[in-house]
Parts: sequence; structure tokens; C-alpha cells
Amino acid sequence: MVTIKRNSDDHNETIRLNKETQVSKAVAIKNALNAEAGPLIDEAELWRAVESKDAAFDGLFVFAVTSTGVYCRPSCPSRRARRDRVQFFRLPEGAERAGFRSCKRCKPDAAPSPDPHVELVRKACRIIESRQPAPGLDELSTELGISQFHLQRVFKRIAGVTPRQYARARRVDEFKERVKRGDSIVGAMYDAGYGSSSRLYESATEELGMTPAELRRGGRGMQINFATAACSLGRILVGATEKGVCAVSLGESDKELESMLKSEYPEAKITRGGKSLDHSVALLLDHLQGEQPHLDLPIDVQATAFQRRVWEELRKIPYGDTRSYGDVAKAIGSPSSVRAVARACATNRVALVIPCHRVIREDKSLGGYKWGLKRKEKLLKNESARAQR
Repeated sequence: MVTIKRNSDDHNETIRLNKETQVSKAVAIKNALNAEAGPLIDEAELWRAVESKDAAFDGLFVFAVTSTGVYCRPSCPSRRARRDRVQFFRLPEGAERAGFRSCKRCKPDAAPSPDPHVELVRKACRIIESRQPAPGLDELSTELGISQFHLQRVFKRIAGVTPRQYARARRVDEFKERVKRGDSIVGAMYDAGYGSSSRLYESATEELGMTPAELRRGGRGMQINFATAACSLGRILVGATEKGVCAVSLGESDKELESMLKSEYPEAKITRGGKSLDHSVALLLDHLQGEQPHLDLPIDVQATAFQRRVWEELRKIPYGDTRSYGDVAKAIGSPSSVRAVARACATNRVALVIPCHRVIREDKSLGGYKWGLKRKEKLLKNESARAQR
């Protein structure tokens, strides 16, 4: 009897640990692939996983080093390269298509995921990414040999989005990358899988945060001055034009923040310094210390009409308070646009000025945050405590 009980306990413990591992994997995948509440790939979060050599992210993405031409899994024991030499890919195949070769130490292309559901989603993602137009749910489920219902349910649980939403986000990402590389709008449109210009402008403008032509210009003709400073959340970068603040970013280093600014506005003339920034930087630092709870800085950011409505509503959320994505959708008169509201929050370029950190999920969990969930948690905790005082 004792032996049987011990085996039973061991078995139950194994089941419990396996479930915890699967939940951890699912959360990590959702953070890496979530297109609903943040960018399709949150590079700041992925870089933190690489820096900490977090094995929980193995199989969810790979990173490549441009100086060596090698790609690795996040937990690779090799010495870490500089951030500006690292690129991220969802799958090893993507890194190899870009010309990188597999690391001989960590073998990122060798071991399959231990979770069959994760592997199923990876296969579905490969199929979606390899075809134009992307296959529908019926075609995808037939090829994978499972029912549409099961595929939809598993994909949504693991990736946080449906196969259709994933395909749409991938198409937008592809279009943006091609335009930023210098391709023509028409060429990028067809290469990314848009069948016509009307489809592009109907579905992509909300995702891009600007018209395709504005994206193509990449800030051409803009003069942006920027400054960086230490703050309670690490480093802060503030960029501004003569019209107003166009960028407020949070990160670990000035190099990371400056690189991010240049990627957002690749054609703009960007210069460090300028006395006109002193006031804005001082206000933002005071705001983080609770001495300036209400920010009223002018902003100069491209936005669709929908994004502007969402951002204006976010600026109405009282200091120390929060709203759900659903609350914001109802407040702007579009209760069914919860996902679009989340996407508008994710494309916010001026952190703190537009307080997207005050939007959380219906179940009170934090949701996504472009600058890292730890920063979001700290911001909300500090604001709540100061508001109560």
C-alpha cells in the first residue's frame, strides 16, 4: 500500500509540474506572438529573455547575430552580442531564409517543442507565413488533419489570436518591413499579399498608425530633437518636433532608445539636444515622481481617426485609476472594437503622455505593454499609492 501511494503521489506531482510547465509555455508564447495587446513581437521583452538566457522561451523564437551570421535559442550559453547586432525571428526557418546559420552549441533547429499543442501552432504559423494569400481556417485544418473547431481553439489559447488575425498581422508586418527597406508601395503591397490597394488602405491604415504613403516617407522632412535622462523606470527618451512631442520611450540604455527612435522615423533628421526639450523632460520626470500628476504636453504623432479617439479617451483616465479595453471601446461608442483598442494602445509612441499603461484586461490582469510589464506594474502601483495619499 505504501509503495502504491508513493507512486500515485509521484504521478500526481509529475502531472502538476507538467501542467505548470505548459501554462508557463503558453504564457510565454502569448507574450511573444500576441498581436491583440501589443506588437506582434515585443522586442524589448524578447531581448530581456535573451539577456537572462531564459529557457522558458526556447522554441518560441530565435535570435540572430549579424556580426557572426549565427542564430541561437534564447538560453544559448554563448557570450551575448550587443543589442544593435541582434535580430529576432519566430522560427529557425525565418532566420535561415535571412542568411543565418544554426548555432552548433545550442542547436536551435534541432529539438522540437515538448508540448504537442505548441508544435501544432508552430506548424500552422509556418503554413500561414509561407503562402499568399494565407490559407483559410478550413484549408489550414485539412492540411493539419484536425477539425476547424479544435485548431481555432488551440491556436487562440496558445498564441492569443486566431489564425486569421495572425495572418493579417503578419501581412501588415511584411508590408511595413518592405516599405521601410525602400520598396515601392505597390510592390510591397503585392509582395505582402494584398490583392488591391483598396484592401491595403481599408485594413492596414489602422494597423500602421498612418497612411502607407506616410509610412513610405518614414518621417522625411521632419526635424526631431531628442534628449535622454535617468528615471525611476530606467532610462527615458523624449523626442519632439516644433509642433510637439513625437516620442517618449522607456528602456535600459540610451543606445537602445536612440535606435528605436531612428527605426520609427528612418527618414527624419534626428539630433540630440535642444533647449526646447528641457521643459518636456522636466515635466515627465516630475510626473514619474508624482509631483506632476496631470500631463498636458502638445503631441505631434501620426494617427488614424480611430487611434486618435482611443488616445483622447486614454488621456481622460484619472491619475491612479485604470480602465479595461472594453471600457475604452464603450466610451468611444464602439463596444465591439476591443481588439482595435488594444492595438491602438500598442501603437502609442508617446508613453506617459498618452497613458496606455492605465488600460488593463477585463480580468484585472495587466495585459500587454510596449515598454515591459514590470514597468507597467510599477507605474500603476506608484500612481495608485500617490493618488490615495
